[in-house]
Amino acid sequence: MPTELEDNPTSFAETALTLGGKSAEEARRTGAVDRADEQVERLFTPEHQTNRSPAHRAVWDRGVPVSEFTSTTPVVPPEVQRVMEASLAIARRHVTARTLFDSAGKVGDEVLAELAAEGYWGLLVDKDYGGSGAPFAAFAPFLGRMATIDGTVAGLASIHGCIGAVDPVQTFGTPEQRAKFLPRLASGESLSGFALTEPCAGSDLTALCTTARLEGDQYIVHGEKLFISNAALGRTVGLVCLIDERPAVLIVDLPSSESDQFQLKTYGLHALRHLHNRGLVFNGLRVPAENRLTPPRGDGLTIAYHGLNRGRVTLCANAAGSMRQLLASMIPWAKFRVTYGAAIEKRELVQRRIGELAGLIVGADSLVAWCSELLDKGYRGEMECIVAKIFGSEALKHAAIELAMKTHGGRSFLHGHPVGDNLHDFLAPCIYEGEGEMLSMSFFKSLVKQHGQTYFEPIGKTLAAAGIKNPNPLNPRHALVLARVARPYLRWQIAERLRWRTAPELPAMPAPLRRRAEFACDELQRMSREIDGTLRKFQLKLADRQCRMTELSRRCQDLIVMLCSSLYAARQSSEVVHHAAEVLGDSLRHRLANERPDNKFYRRVTQLGEAIAEGGFPGLEEIVPSEILMRY
Repeated sequence: MPTELEDNPTSFAETALTLGGKSAEEARRTGAVDRADEQVERLFTPEHQTNRSPAHRAVWDRGVPVSEFTSTTPVVPPEVQRVMEASLAIARRHVTARTLFDSAGKVGDEVLAELAAEGYWGLLVDKDYGGSGAPFAAFAPFLGRMATIDGTVAGLASIHGCIGAVDPVQTFGTPEQRAKFLPRLASGESLSGFALTEPCAGSDLTALCTTARLEGDQYIVHGEKLFISNAALGRTVGLVCLIDERPAVLIVDLPSSESDQFQLKTYGLHALRHLHNRGLVFNGLRVPAENRLTPPRGDGLTIAYHGLNRGRVTLCANAAGSMRQLLASMIPWAKFRVTYGAAIEKRELVQRRIGELAGLIVGADSLVAWCSELLDKGYRGEMECIVAKIFGSEALKHAAIELAMKTHGGRSFLHGHPVGDNLHDFLAPCIYEGEGEMLSMSFFKSLVKQHGQTYFEPIGKTLAAAGIKNPNPLNPRHALVLARVARPYLRWQIAERLRWRTAPELPAMPAPLRRRAEFACDELQRMSREIDGTLRKFQLKLADRQCRMTELSRRCQDLIVMLCSSLYAARQSSEVVHHAAEVLGDSLRHRLANERPDNKFYRRVTQLGEAIAEGGFPGLEEIVPSEILMRY
């Protein structure tokens, strides 16, 4: 029986690259990834696929679907709330007592066991298999709270539940596989990770070299994995490998000791130093054939792509928690540090940094709430979760270097300081779950794919078949060829130019936030013509215009962040949150329009910073205060 990939052998990306003059090998490899993406799409109902997602519709539909950008407060079942509060208490107690890490500097086994006893590792596992079955819209912001106490403990739950073995087994496993693995994953008996990256296969997943060969009722695995978080003896990983030259996923219980068939590769790594991140070397390790996951469509890449979105949202949640830690460290230092006879909390630059950081936190909070709710509603959420990942990681990097480090000065690099001790962990999320600019291109590809398939691909194929490389409408032959296929596109162009901009149906909200939401909606609606013009200008050469794609993508993302944060802040009771969203919206508008901030903006952001220094900010109460080092 032919597979679905054989039924649909040529993807949109493969067609475009072939017509654009790329090598057959590059077109084939890119097409393989594109087809895996299409297989993931088919796992979702049509109304929840990418071309019906809020981000896509905001650009291409007549009117922004504001209701789909508006998050609500999740309902957390009492039993789930109990697990969450107990887990927070455990982490807070160990951080306060300085017993969170063992002698090797890793989160200690005692801590992991205490969290397991309270159900921390099973929050996302279905109740039928011993977990809590927490809604993801409750789980993701909870991890943000956990990250205010300790980012590593939060990160371990994200790895285990989102990109580790839990999601692949729960989503793609047979009843027998779920019964075999999920109870152990829920109880914390076996923590998990996902083994995808290889020495030569990161962003290019078509370069996978790890193989598994069937021999009787077992697979024999050969190959090497790199940068695998939560990799330790006795734990469980979802292993992406090649079976019969096609990507597949095996759930592998790592051996309890090293042998000729399996070794851990240890290396120095500045980030993630409080958890186990290692390489895995397979030299004939035997894995039961029954451990292979088989998705209803596609192959191992389908499984890999599916789990990434949850990890992107929890990455943003972790960033929000880490930024709260940074803010909490800046306020007492600003009160303590005196220059020229006055505390630096009175200085405009420091007030601006505090106010700006508050805006970034509200932006991250809003994206976590929005994306996690979309995933619970059944959306694929590819574009939206990319926005959350990129914003969260870039905001955290900016907060650490430009805001916190510059405020703390040289003491940032003292041993024991929250900035210096964790600087690499604040920077590394820009790489996790996909490097930011690579993901921006993925966002853009998802945004233009349907438009390109509908209007540009037929024209490109027709011109290629006619041997026309540089079409000229004034050439009668070219005009005749174009007339056969260009009519649908011309109709779209005319309709686009004639249509009125539809006013967004915004909920009741404070006037300053409404103005920013209206600006975002209006500009999102304008993006369709600019994106179409870019497609028309570069046509099949667009794949080589990576800088232009990332710039257009970033602008769309900024507008989405502005809209989400305005809507999110509007339903919060805190006026500090309202003002923080206004500051974030203004900062994004300045970047979008290449405008200089005016004096009104500086007054707004410094007044916000002054208010936070005096009255605090929501969520800081979770944080264990850090010590001011070298008080002289």
